[in-house]
Amino acid sequence: MNRRRLLQLAAGASVLPAVARAQTYPSRPITMIVPAAAGGPMDTLGRIIAERMRVSLGQSIVFENTGIAAGSVGVGRAARAAPDGYTLSIGHWTTHVVNGAVYPLQYDLRSDFQPISLLASPPLVIVSTKAVPARDLKGLIDWLKANPDKATQGTGGAGAPSHVSGLQFQAVTGTRFRFVPYRGAAPAMQDLLAGQIDLMFDQIPNALPHVNSGRIRAYAVTAKSRLAIAPDIPTVDEAGLPGFYFSNWHGLWVPKGTPANVVGKLNAAVVESLADQMVRSRLAELGFEIFPREQQTPEALAAHHKAEIEKWWPIIRAAGIAPE
Repeated sequence: MNRRRLLQLAAGASVLPAVARAQTYPSRPITMIVPAAAGGPMDTLGRIIAERMRVSLGQSIVFENTGIAAGSVGVGRAARAAPDGYTLSIGHWTTHVVNGAVYPLQYDLRSDFQPISLLASPPLVIVSTKAVPARDLKGLIDWLKANPDKATQGTGGAGAPSHVSGLQFQAVTGTRFRFVPYRGAAPAMQDLLAGQIDLMFDQIPNALPHVNSGRIRAYAVTAKSRLAIAPDIPTVDEAGLPGFYFSNWHGLWVPKGTPANVVGKLNAAVVESLADQMVRSRLAELGFEIFPREQQTPEALAAHHKAEIEKWWPIIRAAGIAPE
């Protein structure tokens, strides 16, 4: 056997194990890095979807929660992981859009990840204490205009959805009010219930129980359609602020360089999970809106992510939002 043939055989032998590994993926448990604390909305969403993905993939999905620095540490850990499909990065608008404009990241949100799929989107609800005299959104805007810089809006911290949506609300409506930052939405809601602040732009799961109990007033959801979980709350279009859509949308990524067939298997598992009626019912009960099937592709997530960065980075930077 000549030297050239020996080299060909050696090269083929070195490729075969890699090909076999790709074809048999996944052959061991997968880790999903959640850049937030356990038990929060993103963690809950990930666990519900992963539970059904396990059936499609034939492997369990282990969760690693790392919520330090608004999730930027966890996302960085995912960016540095091997691109073999065994490390997934779930994230949302804050971790994969806002953090790029606020933090000096050691990774590039635009180029260090490959998209798998958009997952679900919880819109916000505009709420106030019962002491605020406005009974609808138009009345709230009029009241804020008549009382500039007097009202207070609680936020989950600098750059949180509640903060940025409030800034955008001021710009669109010509109102002015003061922001009161908290370490998360839960303590902000406690002060709203206690009458220490006037307003919040909050996620449905956190606010709806208090709306239903009558302790706070809801004006509108920042979505195109009413939520099944809250059918009595009008949309911003219906309430007189058309187009003021805002959501802390969630997606799933893997490190750049992950093989295309692995991306395909993961996407198929996500699509099957989001089509499962039990998954859909559980997410609806939590106020999540699942993205339509045509938006559950890697290409759709890439396009949506790019558009959100182009929209929000200038707004966030112009506001001078900095890490707390």
